Amino acid sequence: MTVLDRFYEGDIRALSKVISYVENQQDRYRELLGRLFRQGGHSLRVGLTGPPGAGKSTLVNCLARAFLKQNKKVGVIAVDPTSPFTGGALLGDRVRMNDFPSDGRFYFRSMATRGALGGLAATTDNITVVYDSFGFDVTLIETVGVGQIELDIINTCDVVVVILVPESGDSVQTMKAGLMEIADIFCVNKADREGSDRLIMELRQTLDTRKKIENAWRVPVISTVGIQNKNIDRLIMKLEEFVAFQKESGKFEKHRKTQLKKKIENILQEKISGIILDKMKEFADFDKIITDMYEGKTDPYTLAGELFDRVSR
Repeated sequence: MTVLDRFYEGDIRALSKVISYVENQQDRYRELLGRLFRQGGHSLRVGLTGPPGAGKSTLVNCLARAFLKQNKKVGVIAVDPTSPFTGGALLGDRVRMNDFPSDGRFYFRSMATRGALGGLAATTDNITVVYDSFGFDVTLIETVGVGQIELDIINTCDVVVVILVPESGDSVQTMKAGLMEIADIFCVNKADREGSDRLIMELRQTLDTRKKIENAWRVPVISTVGIQNKNIDRLIMKLEEFVAFQKESGKFEKHRKTQLKKKIENILQEKISGIILDKMKEFADFDKIITDMYEGKTDPYTLAGELFDRVSR
C-alpha cells in the first residue's frame, strides 16, 4: 500500500508523512493538496489566540478532551515561534499530548512560523486541508500570542477565541491594539485569580460601546479555569452557538468563500514571488548592489523598481 492509501484508511503515521511532505513543499505538493481539498470541507476550524501566558495550551487540551468525549475526531496545530537567528522553534508542546489516544481519533502537530507574520506558519492553512481530508471533525489551531499580527487567523479559522487573563492589563487599550477586533468569543482564563471580575466587566462594557450592527453576533465573554477544567462546557456551548448563528445567517458560507479567495491570492503571490526571485538571481549581482546602496550611489526604492521592470519584461 502507498502512503496515500494508508492515509485514506486513517493511518496516523501516514498522516504525519503527508503533513511533512506538504510542510516541506516537496515536489508536486500543490497537486496533492488539490486532490485532498476536493474531499474536505467538513472540519470545523477553531482558532485560539492571545498573549503569552494566557493558558492557550491548557485550554486546547481541555477542548480536545471535551470534543473527544463527543465522539469527534480532533486535530491540533500549535504554531510555535521561530528564532530569527537560528531558525529553531520551541517544539516542546508535543510532550503535553502524550496521554491522548493514538488510535486515529486525535493528532497533534507543532509547526514553526519560519518567519511568517500573522501568528500562523506559512503552511498552516495547507495543513488544515490535510486534516480535513483525513476526517477530523474539529481542527484546533493555537497561534503564537504576538498581538496585532494575529489578524491572519481570520483567513484560516471559522471561529476565533481570544484568550486573556486577569494580568492582561487594560482591556480597552488592548482593544485599540487590534487583536480584540478579531474575537468571536472572549475567554478570560485563570478566572480564579484576582482581577478577573474587573476584566470581564471592562470587556463587556467595551463591547457595549461598539457600534451596533443589525443581526450581528453578540460577542460573549466566558470565564474559565483551564487547569481545573472549569466552564469548558460553556465555552463549547458558545462555539456551537456561534457556528449555528453563522450558518443560519449565511455568514458561514460567505466567510469560507472569502477565505478561498484569499487562498488563491496567497498561492498566486507565492508563485509570482518565486518567479521574480529566480529571475533576479540570473543577472543581479547583489553584493555589488548592496555596496552601491551603502555608498549612496543608489537607493533600495529606485533599485527595486528597476529590478522589477527588468524581470517583468
